[in-house]
Amino acid sequence: MDLEGMMTPSNIDEIDQRKKMLRKEAKKNRAEAYKHNPDAAERLCKRLFDTISFPEQAVVSAYWPLGDELDPMPLLQTLHHKNFKPVLPVMLGAGKPLIFRGWAPGDTLDDAGFGTKEPCADKEELEPDVLFVPLLAFDRAGYRLGYGGGFYDRTLDKLRAKKSVTAIGIAYAGQEMPAVIRGPYDQPLDYIVTEQEVIKFS
Repeated sequence: MDLEGMMTPSNIDEIDQRKKMLRKEAKKNRAEAYKHNPDAAERLCKRLFDTISFPEQAVVSAYWPLGDELDPMPLLQTLHHKNFKPVLPVMLGAGKPLIFRGWAPGDTLDDAGFGTKEPCADKEELEPDVLFVPLLAFDRAGYRLGYGGGFYDRTLDKLRAKKSVTAIGIAYAGQEMPAVIRGPYDQPLDYIVTEQEVIKFS
């Protein structure tokens, strides 16, 4: 079934409004999980590398943590230690896919606004094979609730049209919802990893 073909502007507006309401609930849930799980990042990192194998020398993207997001820095440090190629996302502007530049511990990063940071323009641009994706909420159908900018959905759509990539949502277990509202452009995840478990979808 062509879901996109069935969507009208009013349908999409309704989905966007429902997502806005859901984000308020999701932010409260994440704040609670952050408060009660100070060691979640280390537990998640160990669980992930005990469970999922990556291709040798894979390019793997994470993100710079904001506020009470689950901190991916232990993952980045471990990826570097294991001789993978860590990258961080770079925003090119509203409505555009992300690009990715190389990262290593100790690198100087540029202020990208909104409290986040990104590699400097002189760092090598690489396309990731594996993406650790931030989120506000997730469900067991493999979908995430993002922040509303659509950056990761556009990026995954572009990358998946060219090659096989693995998208892994990382989150606190407390960010799970029974069902995440999804729109026609939302990209599914291959895994969710929390401090409690690894959930595989494909």
